Amino acid sequence: EPMSKRQRKKLLKQKQWEEQKDLRRQKRKEKRQKRKLERQSKLDSNNEGNDRKRMRREVVPSTLRLIVDCSFDDLMVLKDVKKLHKQIQRCYAENRKAFHPVQFYLTSHGGQLKSNMNENDKGWVNWK
Repeated sequence: EPMSKRQRKKLLKQKQWEEQKDLRRQKRKEKRQKRKLERQSKLDSNNEGNDRKRMRREVVPSTLRLIVDCSFDDLMVLKDVKKLHKQIQRCYAENRKAFHPVQFYLTSHGGQLKSNMNENDKGWVNWK
């Protein structure tokens, strides 16, 4: 059965794609190796490095307090509760990295938000 020109082109492109699969894989591997070597050389040239513990010592705690009142989660739909959870996660993570971290509190933590956090982020119980 004769093939249309479009079908022949598609078939040809598919064959070329399959033939070049190993080449693409090799290029990705080389790229990863190159990035790894660059990171290694950057760390070697910079004797201080970006060690988290070393950075943590330089942190000066702030006297500010951030309080998130979660008592209104029963008025929210599940979609909004999930968004609130993501926002709280982001605030906590950024606060940990900050040079002047604020004191971060969650109040009235329960209901939908707590169950959502238990399902999707079991590590929240270890937050300081």
